[in-house]
Amino acid sequence: MNRIPILQMGNTLLVTIQVDMQDQMALALQDDLANKISAVDAKGVLIDISALEIVDSFVGRMLASISGIARVLDATTVVVGMQPAVAITLVELGLSLEGVRTALNVERGMELLRHAGKGKPLAR
Repeated sequence: MNRIPILQMGNTLLVTIQVDMQDQMALALQDDLANKISAVDAKGVLIDISALEIVDSFVGRMLASISGIARVLDATTVVVGMQPAVAITLVELGLSLEGVRTALNVERGMELLRHAGKGKPLAR
């Protein structure tokens, strides 16, 4: 099974999802991220999903789950690059991604994480 690479930039972990995720890959990413956050004491996780054209309810729940796990491990998660069709699908599936911060692109996502690191409240 292929694994999605997790890059470390300072105290932020960067994940770029460039393939349509199968359930096993999504579960492996969840485990890998939890372990990496803990191992390197990451304070931010940026997940770029700009290459995803479709999502199902499992992937939507997995993104919310990753955000919750990161929050418990004292890290902030920002999902960036969501395609309009993906956003529409998530809403139609009834998944509002509660607790998941989003940004249009990586630059804005990094800005959200910088503000989070300074203890400032994050704008949505």
